Amino acid sequence: MTTEIPAGRLSTLIDAAANVVGEVALDRVLRRLVSEARRRTGARYAALGVIGIHGVLSEFIHEGFDDATAAAIGTPPQGKGLLGTVVREKRTIVLDDISDHPDSFGFPEGHPPMGSFLGVPVRAGNNAFGNLYLTDKQGGFSKEDIDLVEALALIAGSAINTARLRDRLKAIAIVEDRDRIARDLHDSIIQDLFAIGLSLQSLSDRVDDDPISAVLDRSVDQLHSTVETLRGYIYELRSADDLKASLSAQLIELTERMGSAYPSEIVLDIEEQVDEIDVRMAEEVVKLVTEVLSNALRHSRAELLQLEGRSADGELTILVRDDGKGFDLDNVERGLGLLNMQERVRRLGGEISIETSEGSGTEVSIRLPTRF
Repeated sequence: MTTEIPAGRLSTLIDAAANVVGEVALDRVLRRLVSEARRRTGARYAALGVIGIHGVLSEFIHEGFDDATAAAIGTPPQGKGLLGTVVREKRTIVLDDISDHPDSFGFPEGHPPMGSFLGVPVRAGNNAFGNLYLTDKQGGFSKEDIDLVEALALIAGSAINTARLRDRLKAIAIVEDRDRIARDLHDSIIQDLFAIGLSLQSLSDRVDDDPISAVLDRSVDQLHSTVETLRGYIYELRSADDLKASLSAQLIELTERMGSAYPSEIVLDIEEQVDEIDVRMAEEVVKLVTEVLSNALRHSRAELLQLEGRSADGELTILVRDDGKGFDLDNVERGLGLLNMQERVRRLGGEISIETSEGSGTEVSIRLPTRF
């Protein structure tokens, strides 16, 4: 592109370019581009159409209309007619009157009349990003106007690329920071709380004073509640790649993480078919298994826990079995959280059964649909 901008207007371009490049956020870069192009050329109206898939305008940033006029026009243009011509031909189009172009088919109801027209492609690197549209300049657009806007569009393309890169780097930094926080929460805080809970549980078992033992047990339950809250935060902090991991991989990671905090051994037997279940259902399964394992590890005093996963005929079965002390279902302690598990399973359209008695261990069986 060859520009012939007189020295008198070169400072205008420099000022306009500095204002555009000086913006940090991408949306502000785009709006500043529209504003500067309109102001420096004297056009009454200006707009930037961002090209989406299939060459359709996915975003339309305009200036010169008041809110009432914009509301009267209604749906922003999608890139048909003359606007679409600039998209397809990827070249500057200048007209003394919009109606002179064969692709112009008038304005929608409520749209103000427009005369002169200047359409300039905006490229970000080697890719078409959008088109800058200027209309209704008194006396039409001069060669100097065209050169100035083309130069400004070229500079803006570089600013757009920079803003996009900055956004990507920021997103990467956020993901890495989220992962670091999640790891710190688990590896430090949660493990410390587990250790404190184990110590309190062990102390409670050795205390003969029932009121003191009850206080210690409540403290353990409060720690468990805190751990569950932190687990929820960790789950929200997990990266998209972690959330896309297969159910079997998530269960392996979960049992390794939870098992490291308790003396009990956890043995897994997970069929490959469980990885075929719905992603959202897999998220719920991980939450359920976390709660079941947590209850067993904290209360059963088991030496061995077995976790089995099966999937067939649209149904997922999760079985957690321990060789611990068991409990009386008719006099279940509220701290075990069984009501919460039952409610969660019911909400998911599944069934849960618990088989246990004092001194015989516990078996929790959960059946869920593989799809919501």
